[in-house]
Formats: sequence, C-alpha cells, structure tokens
Amino acid sequence: MTRGQWRRELRQRRRRLSKAQQALASRKLCRRLAQLPAFWRSQHIGFYLANDGEIDPTPLLKLAQRRGKRCYLPVVSGGWPRQQMRLQQLRPGQRWTRNRFGILEPCSAPRWQVKAWQLDLLLLPLVGFDRQGNRLGMGGGFYDRCLAYRQRHTRWLRPQLLGLAHHCQEVPALPIASWDVPLDGIVTDTHSWLLRSGLSADTRR
Repeated sequence: MTRGQWRRELRQRRRRLSKAQQALASRKLCRRLAQLPAFWRSQHIGFYLANDGEIDPTPLLKLAQRRGKRCYLPVVSGGWPRQQMRLQQLRPGQRWTRNRFGILEPCSAPRWQVKAWQLDLLLLPLVGFDRQGNRLGMGGGFYDRCLAYRQRHTRWLRPQLLGLAHHCQEVPALPIASWDVPLDGIVTDTHSWLLRSGLSADTRR
C-alpha cells in the first residue's frame, strides 16, 4: 500500500479501540517506558498530548514531573504554510489553547521554548511503524522538519527519538520518503524495540 493508504488504515485501527482498551494500553506503555534507562537518565523530555486515537503518554508525563524532570510539549506557531513546531517547557499555572488542528497545547511563550537538540529524549506519536525504525506520521511533516538536522549531522544523537504506538499499528515494512527521520526506538503497550542502543531488537517483557 501507499503511505496514504497505510495512514487511513492505521488511523482506523487505533480509532476502533474502546476507551477501556486505550486506558489499559496507556498504563502498559507507561510502565514499560518508566523502566527504560533512556527515561530515568533524561532530565529534558518532550511529550505529546494524545489525539485521534494515539496512545497516551500522560501517566509518564506526570511521573516525570513528580521526579523533577523538565517536560515539554509541541507548540505549532506561525501562519500557514510557514507553520513550525516548537517545544515548550510546561510551567506551573500553565495556560492552554487549541491549535488549528483542534489539538490542545500550551499558550505560546517563546522564552520557554527550546530546539529539539536541547532535549535528552523526545517521545513521538506514530500512525504506523515497522521494526526497522521507520515512522508514519499524520502527514503534516512537523516532526520531520523539527528534526531535519539529524539527517545533516548523523553523529548528533540528541535527543533520543522514541516512537509510541499501539501494537496494532505495526506493519511489515513502510514506504520510506527522503525526508523521513528514523527512530532510535519504538515502544508499544506490548513490546519495545531499541534499535540504536546496542540492545536486542526485541526486548519483550
């Protein structure tokens, strides 16, 4: 199938999950993530707020805040077609808004925004993935543009990129585009694949 066909199919798969299935998957995912050295060693972590059936990392975000880690969320700024995604630190008394896609995000505060390479770990939502670390997103290209420097500087490994998904979003092989930024690992509610950590590709627990 083409990327567009995969995107439609996989979005339908995750939307078919019930609220109870979504909540259970979120708890399993966050328990798995909380055990990873990539999480407990990181002090600056980028999260996302789940939308459109995405697996929800919110319990991990709350755990990170309790442990004193600095947590960041995407903020879409600028007018179309020059919109850019920036990463903004969550602060006490955070004010919220909805972007043009209807997704909740912090009200823009440039003084608290950072470049992706300033983070230790970035958790990315996936529409689909394969075990080679290829990612299919929503099609807006925001993460790919934000992380484009990774293609120019192959030894610049910050932040570690972990894609998050339900296990039903796995496919045998995704069509690859030239602008795709490969992931360092993928974590679902049932498996972890840490592709660039020296660990076994399948770290089932």
